[in-house]
Amino acid sequence: MKTVIEPFRIKVVEPIKMTTKEERAHYLKEADYNPFRLRAEDVMIDLLTDSGTSAMSAAQWAGIMRGDESYAGARSYYVFRDAVADLFGHKHIIPAHQGRAAERLLGMAVLGDQHVVPGNTHFDTTRANIERAGSEARDLPIPEAVDLGAQHPFKGNIDLARLEDCLRELGAERVPFVLITVTNNSGGGQPVSMENLRGARALCQQAGVPLLLDAARFAENSWFIKQREEGYADKTPREIAQEMFALADGALMSMKKDAFGNIGGLITLNSDAWAQAVRNLLILTEGFPSYGGLAGRDLEALAIGLEEILHEDYLAYRIASTAYVGRHLAWAGIPLLQPIGGHAVYLDGRRFCDHIPDEAFPGWSLSTALYEHAGIRACEIGNVMFGREEADGTWRWPDMDLVRLAIPRRVYTQSHMDYVVEAVTEVYEQRKSIRGMRFTYRADALAHFTARMAPLPASSTVSSS
Repeated sequence: MKTVIEPFRIKVVEPIKMTTKEERAHYLKEADYNPFRLRAEDVMIDLLTDSGTSAMSAAQWAGIMRGDESYAGARSYYVFRDAVADLFGHKHIIPAHQGRAAERLLGMAVLGDQHVVPGNTHFDTTRANIERAGSEARDLPIPEAVDLGAQHPFKGNIDLARLEDCLRELGAERVPFVLITVTNNSGGGQPVSMENLRGARALCQQAGVPLLLDAARFAENSWFIKQREEGYADKTPREIAQEMFALADGALMSMKKDAFGNIGGLITLNSDAWAQAVRNLLILTEGFPSYGGLAGRDLEALAIGLEEILHEDYLAYRIASTAYVGRHLAWAGIPLLQPIGGHAVYLDGRRFCDHIPDEAFPGWSLSTALYEHAGIRACEIGNVMFGREEADGTWRWPDMDLVRLAIPRRVYTQSHMDYVVEAVTEVYEQRKSIRGMRFTYRADALAHFTARMAPLPASSTVSSS
């Protein structure tokens, strides 16, 4: 059989509010043309993020009922700890309430002024927490990563030659750790190969620098390795994941992705000193180390999610269903990043809206047009998220201005995805009518979450303030 079906049945449904284009134009204006500011009930297909938006299984809901809410030493913590220990293999297991809390705790414990954290491509909150600590988040992607059409099977890889130069130049005194994100979200949901991880590990060992993984989508990365890397076809996703983690000295994870969690995060470490520093800060800001800001019921659900996410029938469906959307959009001539990533399809905002210059935010403009046309909420990962204003008032733009269609896990059906393909195609056919945007408010950090925007006049093309 060629048809890949959902390896689950739907037991509970949630109604979708069907809206008109006129209503959506009104909602968009009320939200200051920022998809993050829209009311979720006014969104028909929500592809803003795959973080915390998964549908939990019957087993996870049963686990929630077993949750032990004791403040210290709850049984649910030990269920969680054992599930993580079996998979990650690191000495210290520290829960946090979500991924950016884990980033902040590690950053506060380890980072300082003049430190540099090399990585394949840091995501927005990771970069912000590194910079908040006074350090530099340095991206070292391979050259193919920014070639949107390149068919490299592991475009998420870190550039080992540049990493070697960085470690040689700065040494362990200035590089507290290297952080590789699997899969590489800002780079288009692209996987990292085991060969690349082994190479990074060798360079880090030679320099005396720990290697950490940002493991939010570790299961999807494991599936890509199984499908694409020689020597792994007969290994299970769990065995591949365990090998990945064995190459690292620790990990950060938002468990709102590849653990089917609606909330949750994690830090794993082999360093006793780092773990103690993190736990001390956690007590100050998150809670006792055996719950890390989470309810016991959440810990139970996450432990079950770590097992379910590695089921081969699920991962085969997950990757195939995302590829289905990308493949049909490519057939329609839509400019996008290829090959298709694991959790999302990334539209090329610059080529899609080639009549809008960088200063008028083509990707962001596309995301608002997609909502107004079809009620689909997407996330810009480009000029608004990563653009920087220099001291002289000029702007530095990222290599790619992408619009991410992030697909929640076990939430939408095939017909929902067909609707997405049809909607994006229709917007592309009308793309010359999309107007650029300007800021009316921009925060200093993570501007995309709270930005207020306004469309430029139809005759105008450039504005950034």
